[in-house]
Formats: sequence, structure tokens, C-alpha cells
Amino acid sequence: MQTSNKLKIFNDPIYGFITIPNSTIFDLIAHKYFQRLRRISQMGLSYLVYPGAHHTRFHHAIGCMHLMQKAVNVLRFKGVSISEDEENALYIAILLHDIGHGPFSHAMEHSIVNGISHEQISLLFMEHLNNEFNQTLTLAISIFKQEYPRKFLCELISSQFDMDRADYLKRDSFYTGVSEGNINSERLITMMNVKNDNLVIEYKGIYSLEKFLLARRLMYWQVYLHKTSLVAEQLIIRVLKRAKQLSKVGEQLNASKPLSYFLNNEISLDNFNDTALSYFAQLDDYDIISALKEWQHHSDFVLSNLCQMIINRNLLKIKLKKKPIKKELFEKHLNKLIKKHNVSKEEAAFFVFTGQVSNQAYHEKKQNISILYKTGKTEDIVKASDQLNLKALSKPVTKYYICYPKEQL
Repeated sequence: MQTSNKLKIFNDPIYGFITIPNSTIFDLIAHKYFQRLRRISQMGLSYLVYPGAHHTRFHHAIGCMHLMQKAVNVLRFKGVSISEDEENALYIAILLHDIGHGPFSHAMEHSIVNGISHEQISLLFMEHLNNEFNQTLTLAISIFKQEYPRKFLCELISSQFDMDRADYLKRDSFYTGVSEGNINSERLITMMNVKNDNLVIEYKGIYSLEKFLLARRLMYWQVYLHKTSLVAEQLIIRVLKRAKQLSKVGEQLNASKPLSYFLNNEISLDNFNDTALSYFAQLDDYDIISALKEWQHHSDFVLSNLCQMIINRNLLKIKLKKKPIKKELFEKHLNKLIKKHNVSKEEAAFFVFTGQVSNQAYHEKKQNISILYKTGKTEDIVKASDQLNLKALSKPVTKYYICYPKEQL
């Protein structure tokens, strides 16, 4: 019987060659659930702003696994005990941490499924895979759920400095060309240690850590919360909401079978069963793009115009302000649209709306990042740093926006 070599190598533009550590990891990567991530963009519709941002969740997950391998080696070299089972569980948990993302990342969570996050869907996928892989994912699931007693292992998966953030900042910076996000993730990992069962950064790495927190703030305002990306994501959410509304009243919309399932059924965490999971596992960016191309010719004023805006990159106008949007300004644009196109207030609200975004680079009271001194003492990065900006970075900054049509609608 011919057997395939499962110790494959990926050539990654960020880190160079990435090795697959064992056959279980290979089999998980080869699984159709994981391969779907090749068809889920890492940054949603950010490529409408940064044309190079076409990398996928697949790229990101493989990169995270690579950084986790480095982290395990560094900690073991410093005398931290990590068993072979724990090591493998870390690789599995970080590899699958984003497996529950839907098309265009977060758009699904706010439109055609109700009150269910991608983390919860990731967990459902992991539990399903655990049954398929003879319960070999049990430890990984425990770490992913932050239930494992060794806290620092959980922090490697999810904390204010974890392998997820260490990869996506560097990767997103590379693909967007926004150099402000280019952190030295490998230097930071080399400076990691464990004290009192918590991840810490040795004092030598304090400046790299300051750069990491500053890069996080800059990337959020410049990339993730860029106003054009923001309005594009809001449009795709509204497309899916409108499609669901029309489906509810019996309108037959041309869509793929998986997308039709979510348009025609009310899916929440309570009824996210094996059937829903099976359809979700077939859903990716291509289903949505294909639907947008089809629906742009639909007779419904709202659906067709929203789809055309995204397909042709002729988006709504968006204005960001430091203070909440005045009601008079909102109503002025709303009434103008109602009058011009003779549409209802409900229909106009798809094109004229307000919202807010918030950015906090560091949460001082949430899984804080500690600096380890040579004396063995630890101190929060904000107190340890002589960089005055870090105190400011720990305060949330909120901006308010209004979106409304350009004159040509």
C-alpha cells in the first residue's frame, strides 16, 4: 500500500519554510473543514482599500502554528516543562482557532446567524473533528476553552500577546503594505518566559513589546477600522440582512445551496446542529461574491443597489467624527433619500445609518502583559515602560460614523 509523506513543508512569504510537526496535524490541515479556510479572506473586504490584502485564514492559521512551534522550543529551552501531549494540543488549538470564521470574516455573525460568534462555531467544528479523530483533540479543546489548569498554555492561544496576534499583525502588515504594523514577532517569542504559571516577557524584550502595542493601535485605525473597509463590511452585512428579509416573505433568491440554507432558516446557537454545521462548512467567500453578482440585477431596489455598490466599489459616503452623530444630520440624509427614490423609511435605513467603532490597544485589567526583571520580580508593561504613550494606549478611543449615499444613487 502506498503511503504519502505527511511531513510536508510550506513556503511562507513571511517566515520562509514552515514544517508540519506530525501526521495528526497533516491530517487536520488536509481535512475539508480546514481547506475551506483557503476560501475565506483574512481581512474581509479590506482589499478594496489595500489591493494586496487577498491573503486567507489558511495562511494565517499555518503562520500561527509555526510561531507556536517556536514558542514551545523557546520555553522548553528555558526549563519550562511542556509534555508531548500538551505540545501537540497547542498546535491543534492554534491551527483551528479561526476555523469557525464565515465568509468575509465577521459579516456572517451580524447578519444571517443570530447571536453566535465565530469562536463558538470554531468550538463546534473542533468537537466534531474530535469525534472523527478518536478523541485526540480533547486536550486542545480544553486549552482553547481556557479550562486547562496550566494557565500559560491557554495564554499562548488567547491573551493580549498570543500567537494569533503575533502572526496577524505581521502578516496583515505585509499584505497591505502598511509598514507600521511590522512587528518583530520572533524577537518577542524569544523573550517569552513563564512565571507563576503566567506568560511573561523578559525585560530585554520591553522595547519590542512597546512596538507591538503601538503597531496594534496603528493597524486598527489605519487598516482594520479604515473607514472604507468599515463601510464595505456594513454594506455586505446589509446585503445579507435584506436577502434574509426577502427570503422570509417567499422571494426565491438565486444562491448556492449552503447560502440558501442560512437565508431560509433562523439559525442560532441553540439549533446550530450537525446539518447547520455541514452547510456552514461548505460556505465561503465565493458563495457571497457569486450571490452579489446575481442579486445586483434583482428587482428589489435595496438589494440590487447594495450589491452594485460592493461589486463596482461605488460605496456609501462615510464620515468619522469624535462626537455622536446629531439626529438632525441623520434625518436630513434619510429624508433626502426617501424623497428622491420614493422608498420607505425602513428601506432608506439600509443606505443611511450611524454607528461607532472603538479601539483599545491594551487592556490593563484583562490578562495583562507582565515584564520579568532579572531579580524575578514582575510588573505590568504600562508601569514597567518609560514610554508615556502606553498609558494612553490602555484607554479606549471611540469614533462615531454616519453613512449615506453619494449623489448618484
